[in-house]
Amino acid sequence: MNRRGLLAATGMAAAAALAGCTEGAPRNTTDNPPNTTDEPPVDEPTGSLPEGSPSSTNERMAELVAGNAGFALDLHEQLTAADDVDNVFVSPYSISMALAMTYGGASGQTETAMRETLGFSLSDETHPAFDELQAALDARATSDVPGDPGKDTTDAFQLEVANALWGASDYSFAEAYLDLVDEHYGGGFNEADFGSDPEAERERINQWVDDETGGRIEELIPKDGLSAQTVLVLTNAIYFMAGWQLPFDPDETSGSTFRALDGSESTVSMMHQNLRADYADLPGVQAIELPYVGGEVSMVVIVPDEGEFEEIHGELSGATLFGIFEALGDASGDLRMPRFEYEFETELSQALKTMGMESAFGPGADFAGMVTSGGGPGIDDVFHKSFVRVDEEGTEAAAATGVVMNESASERSFDLTVDRPFLFCIRDRPTDAVLFLGQVTNVSAVQS
Repeated sequence: MNRRGLLAATGMAAAAALAGCTEGAPRNTTDNPPNTTDEPPVDEPTGSLPEGSPSSTNERMAELVAGNAGFALDLHEQLTAADDVDNVFVSPYSISMALAMTYGGASGQTETAMRETLGFSLSDETHPAFDELQAALDARATSDVPGDPGKDTTDAFQLEVANALWGASDYSFAEAYLDLVDEHYGGGFNEADFGSDPEAERERINQWVDDETGGRIEELIPKDGLSAQTVLVLTNAIYFMAGWQLPFDPDETSGSTFRALDGSESTVSMMHQNLRADYADLPGVQAIELPYVGGEVSMVVIVPDEGEFEEIHGELSGATLFGIFEALGDASGDLRMPRFEYEFETELSQALKTMGMESAFGPGADFAGMVTSGGGPGIDDVFHKSFVRVDEEGTEAAAATGVVMNESASERSFDLTVDRPFLFCIRDRPTDAVLFLGQVTNVSAVQS
């Protein structure tokens, strides 16, 4: 088992209420008046969401992060396209890393399709860039708690990422491919006997995922997910648990109304606090950023105006997500947002095929770089499973991805109540890497 790193600092995930940073007066969505300043309000601007770019000064890392964010939003669009989809939560970072390890063995048309679908514009530099990004995330473990130099965030923040390969013991994998995965992803190779007992290997892989995610992802690969034809499974697991830099007081949590996307209303547990935070008020949407302990990882919550969810959802892209990040600016006011907890699981093959990666699946796939001779195996399934919990103390999030390969993603004020469908992401602030992305459209279905 090879672990890419433990980030011990505090919690990396509380969704910041999404509002664009403009000079317009914030929307008051409750009967409580917002905190105001001496500045007179001005007319709210009109127009589409602004575009931006990653904040990293490392050009190679910034290009990787931009491509990953674009893939994340494209995949989110695919996963939320069905009318009956409510709450969605995935880790684009986990999916991208698992598929990047797979991409390392791709050739020809398959390599091109994967590069374009996954946003790997760096081509051969993709793997070193992932290595650099993971090293940057690992460095969060040694950051100091603000205001208390010398004290790190070890007890309040955890971010663990692990990769592993599980290959048929009698299959001819190319040493150069295995070395590439080990060097840049820490993906240790584990021999497996899929031919005689695929169910036992499925249980072994699922146990590894369970261990690496603190017990939150118990069964990544479902029953019959592997077969005697399986020759390689590539796995990524990510676990995050962090406390808010400014926790909510549980005594301030009370019952309040949340309006689901279909217009139905339910009473939910709504957290509340008055705080100073980075906030943005953009046309049709508000956003707020809630840092975790250590200040380098945060949750950004994006809250479209009433009746604007579909329009804002349709406008979101990597560039507009970065534009929202750039628009965030210092403000103070009241925040009310619901507690929530839910799991999500999906099989990504159809979504990835629709996005342009069809040539990576099945017997026609070209993964010649994985093997000593021939065209190599093809992707059969891409399983993804995730968990998220957001409460007064902070955030816990976990996700895992398994790629199964068979043979033949001036001071202003605000007053924001997250009482309607919203999107949220967990980002690494110095690099803008999108570690998790989700939406909540029906809190009553996911609140504990």
